[in-house]
Amino acid sequence: MVTPPPPFTRFPDLAARLLGGAVVWASDESFAEKENLIRPGAPRHSPATFGHKGQVYDGWETRRRRSPGADHAIVRLGAPGVVHGVIVDTAWFTGNFPPEISVEGAHIDGYPDARDLCAAAEWFPLVPRSAVAGDAINPFDVDDPRTVTHVRLTMHPDGGVARLRVHGIARPDPALRPPGAMDLAAIEHGGHVTDCSNLFYSSPNNLLMPGFAHVMGDGWETARRRFGDDDWEAHNDWVEICLGTGGKLSMLELDTTCFLHNAPGSARVRGRSGDGEWLELLPRTVLRPDTRHRFPVTVDAVVTEVRLDIFPDGGMSRVRAWGTPEVGGVQ
Repeated sequence: MVTPPPPFTRFPDLAARLLGGAVVWASDESFAEKENLIRPGAPRHSPATFGHKGQVYDGWETRRRRSPGADHAIVRLGAPGVVHGVIVDTAWFTGNFPPEISVEGAHIDGYPDARDLCAAAEWFPLVPRSAVAGDAINPFDVDDPRTVTHVRLTMHPDGGVARLRVHGIARPDPALRPPGAMDLAAIEHGGHVTDCSNLFYSSPNNLLMPGFAHVMGDGWETARRRFGDDDWEAHNDWVEICLGTGGKLSMLELDTTCFLHNAPGSARVRGRSGDGEWLELLPRTVLRPDTRHRFPVTVDAVVTEVRLDIFPDGGMSRVRAWGTPEVGGVQ
């Protein structure tokens, strides 16, 4: 039986490299580099692959500690936000994983260097000191409403961790909001997926990532729908997105880049107004494969959510909801 992922994984990974996350410091990285902690994709492993430091691991691994203490790594989140859960993945680490870990958070303005982070940061607990299993995905729920800009992973006392994922909702500083129209659905501006019909191949949060997709895996793709000819029109996939801030939309971008033979045949977009009413922003419209589509929005109403329906199934790389934020409308 396949174990379902923890609910918090429906939120984006705020430490993702594509968002601008970075591992800015580690107490030790004798066997494997700290930067591997936030690499995209699942950890890889080839047995008996030895370098001059020993077996090559796709993760962060420290030397064997011969004195009291612990090893630490500090990650700057790509987007500051409220953390809902953390995954400490020890894939392929079997006799060299840490028996226990802890994770702390801090909120730090500006762009401090590693010395300031180590010396002056006021860290608070996100995950208390907890046991972890080797060669396993270790999930931890987090219940703390504070905004986090940096996290510190501690291995007690040493060992190796393959990946660190920090799932949550971005909470950007309103003072740093770009002027004029902006993508209100972007993860870095607080947008996030609240629900979707299917995420068989990849997470719908990929739709809201910055930049352009380079491969299909960078987007959202559903399983193939199977149904009879008589009810073909009655079935479709969909995704609902909470905007980072309510606002009036001026343009929608539906990007099928990299999806050649599995792009949706058509799509429709609706927006939810403050009173809960769903408004049609884009009527059902034919889409082309491997194409960035831009559509003007003429609805003069503040919306807080958008729903994308694709017909009947398929994949998309990005969704953008360009508009002007409502004054004081940060959610």
